[in-house]
Amino acid sequence: MSAPVRARVALVLGVLFWFSGSQVSSVPACSLHIPPHDQVARVARFVVHLCDWASLATVASRAPVEGQPFSNVFSISDGPQLQSSGVPYLYLTPLEISVQDLQVSPVSSLSVSLAQTDFCRDSGYDPQSPLCAHVILSGSVIQINGSEADFAKKSLFSRHPEMMDWPHDHGWFFAKFNITLVWVLDYFGGVKTVSPEEYFQASPEPNRKYWP
Repeated sequence: MSAPVRARVALVLGVLFWFSGSQVSSVPACSLHIPPHDQVARVARFVVHLCDWASLATVASRAPVEGQPFSNVFSISDGPQLQSSGVPYLYLTPLEISVQDLQVSPVSSLSVSLAQTDFCRDSGYDPQSPLCAHVILSGSVIQINGSEADFAKKSLFSRHPEMMDWPHDHGWFFAKFNITLVWVLDYFGGVKTVSPEEYFQASPEPNRKYWP
């Protein structure tokens, strides 16, 4: 290879190397920083506030799966952004099959995971990894009214505005997940439990930079 050709090749490779490096460095790092894993109650509050939907497991009341676990997806909100109450609120209709289960037995379980955010993907964590923090709530779903229903409406409609246009003849009502125990998996070493008292006393302290 002649000297002029070698010079041109070197120039092209140098430009490609510079461009590749600049592209890599321009990828934004995940701006979400969860609380330290030894502060379990804070982690639970943080995850519940950040997540917009959850998997709700009920006891099926319909054949051929009557009496068996039945899992379904629901939109949730524990408050408008940066106004966490810790209580997951739901907007439900009696026409929904899981709600029909709840009318027979309100006992249920609610699971939320940071896999629904950019955190796990940007960090390279599989949704099943303990490092992809997820929280499982044990308890029951109960209908609410009055001032708490007003807060639930504000909480849900601010984060799920489409709800305002859902069919008005479906008998929609507001409900909350009444927490009896909290299970947290956010690190190696197994699941950790948090009492409702510890959970509600903790501050979620979300990273304000994460929210749009």
